[in-house]
Amino acid sequence: MSSIIAATPVPRDLPLHLPLPEGLLKILLVLFFLVHILFVNLTVGGSLLVSLFEFLGFRNRKFDRLALELAKTVTVNKSLAVVMGIGPLLCINLVYTVQWYGANALTGHAWLLIIPLITFAFLLAYLHKYTWHRWETGAAKKFHWAISLTSSLLFLAIPFVFLANVNLMLFPGEWEKVKGFFSSLTIGNVFPRYFHFLLASVALTGLAGAGWFWRRAVVDHLDNGMSREELRRLFYQIAAGATALQFVAGPILLLTLPSVGVTPLLYKIILPSAVLGLVLLLALLKKLTGPDIHLRSGYIILCVFFSIVVLGMGSGRHAYREASLAAHKEQVRKRSSEYEDALAAWNASNPLSAEPEETPEQLFATCAACHAPDSKLVGPSLREIASIYPGNPGGIVTWAMAPGKKRPDSPQMPSFAHLGEDKLRVIADYILATAPR
Repeated sequence: MSSIIAATPVPRDLPLHLPLPEGLLKILLVLFFLVHILFVNLTVGGSLLVSLFEFLGFRNRKFDRLALELAKTVTVNKSLAVVMGIGPLLCINLVYTVQWYGANALTGHAWLLIIPLITFAFLLAYLHKYTWHRWETGAAKKFHWAISLTSSLLFLAIPFVFLANVNLMLFPGEWEKVKGFFSSLTIGNVFPRYFHFLLASVALTGLAGAGWFWRRAVVDHLDNGMSREELRRLFYQIAAGATALQFVAGPILLLTLPSVGVTPLLYKIILPSAVLGLVLLLALLKKLTGPDIHLRSGYIILCVFFSIVVLGMGSGRHAYREASLAAHKEQVRKRSSEYEDALAAWNASNPLSAEPEETPEQLFATCAACHAPDSKLVGPSLREIASIYPGNPGGIVTWAMAPGKKRPDSPQMPSFAHLGEDKLRVIADYILATAPR
């Protein structure tokens, strides 16, 4: 069995039953992940736009007011991103236990930094939001913008660490090359994936902003001189620009994917999604080049198209993950089977006795809490017991089976009949042999 353990670095799996069918867990993983990434995108894209708008606000106050209203959504979205991240994290832990924890272990220090980074980013986001009117002029305003920029950088760093780990888990064959977080960035195609994620964040935030700032209550409260049509056009421009850039980043991402996970199924999912994305982009451009009256309708349809594209991209990501991990999962299954067979063979050739033998010392441990060698604890000492039953271990056994109460200053001894006469005889012989003379 030791030769099997040493033969290969492929780990064996734990023989634990999944709480749900594996196929259902994979479906839930994709759906939970899409809900989670929705709010991650809104957090990252929102924080970037807040920093941009506040910077533009140094020259034009209408952008400063817009940045404030957008900042209020960032603190909500980041909380939802954390809560909604529990579902996909649980699913990925269950379905890809070996691969997920293996990747995390290899990037240990960066992975451990996630919690303090999230905490610090959240605190800065709240500080930024609640000091807006207190620090709105002069050097204080510049410091306030620096807080926004720092918070944005942290919000950029957190998903980068997550993405690096998710990327690394796809390539177990490369794990031996990893010497820490930064060396893991050379595995797979981390940076194209990350840039595609950033563009998606900005595009989604632009589309969400076009809906959020269309609401009259929000626009009235904003009161920055911009009409609903101006705001919608601005956020449509952001969404369209980021979507257009995705048609550059997307092919780069696809072409740089390691071939281990590229299958015909991947193209069957990604290409139709890309076509729908192109339709979405053309629809956005039509809105932007048309009169303001065209901005008042069609928003729900745009959101539906965007949702279908996102679902396709998420499904394609899962298809690539399954294909890239198929060989390693089979190796883990085979190794686990070999281990279980070897363990069963070893157990068959080395059967356990029906009841392991206990030494006299181990048996007497039952009595040692109340009986010391030469001093009274709860009961009499071994010296006194030996003087009462000299050369008479049977007397000790009889007493232990059905003890009475002789000493008014001591509690009655409980029966030890459950140990059986044989074990009690071993204990009695041990007492008479070891009692001080």
